[in-house]
Amino acid sequence: MYKICAISDFSAAHMLRGYKGKCENMHGHNWKVEVFVSAKELDEIGMVIDFKEIKKALNAVLEELDHKNLNETAYFKKVNPTSENIAKYIYDRLFAQQLAADGRRLKVKVWESDTACAIYEE
Repeated sequence: MYKICAISDFSAAHMLRGYKGKCENMHGHNWKVEVFVSAKELDEIGMVIDFKEIKKALNAVLEELDHKNLNETAYFKKVNPTSENIAKYIYDRLFAQQLAADGRRLKVKVWESDTACAIYEE
């Protein structure tokens, strides 16, 4: 299995609904996002996928979240903006952009701090 990774980041505020503690209050993070794309076979020129394609798709998704109050975005009005749900949101948006086409697999890792991250993959 071949696996490649692209990394980007975004800054946003959120508050966790139903949480008892500091994180129920409005606060922000500088999230780091890692996207892994894997494949059993390489394409005709020896790539899993072009890094440029991953970075373009990832940055388009992160632009939707950057410098926003996540609780006020359409998706997170209904879904609690935890790191786990943010990872799934990014995964779903990237999958919709066909990054997982042609038998490739996708994994998204979202870091809310240097020591805490959430991963989503199917």
